[in-house]
Amino acid sequence: MSQGNSCVSIGREQARACTVREALDRVGGKWSIGILVAAATGPVRFTELERQVEGISRRMLTLTLRNLERDGLLHRRVYPTVPPKVEYTATPMALELYESLVALTEWAERHRGAISEARAAYDREHAGQ
Repeated sequence: MSQGNSCVSIGREQARACTVREALDRVGGKWSIGILVAAATGPVRFTELERQVEGISRRMLTLTLRNLERDGLLHRRVYPTVPPKVEYTATPMALELYESLVALTEWAERHRGAISEARAAYDREHAGQ
């Protein structure tokens, strides 16, 4: 599977900016925050993540876990049991990010009503345009 990289064949400064953008895109992705918050409290299994991250499909969970592992934010450990037991643990880099993610999710929770009201007001004002 290709991990597409739109940042190939660019200058050093552009590459630096591209890496930052890619990292922010990854940790700010729709499912990444919930996964990283869940994994930060200790090892977590796939089925636990599936239950904790509301609305995620098995396929999207698999892809997101793979990408977070690829970026060095999760460690995947497979135990040689039948059936195989797989656990995901946040890496030190992800644990450093954890407090910011918690703050972001708490902010979203505090302001979701106001955001919803602002959207409804905007939609009323711009209806039919």
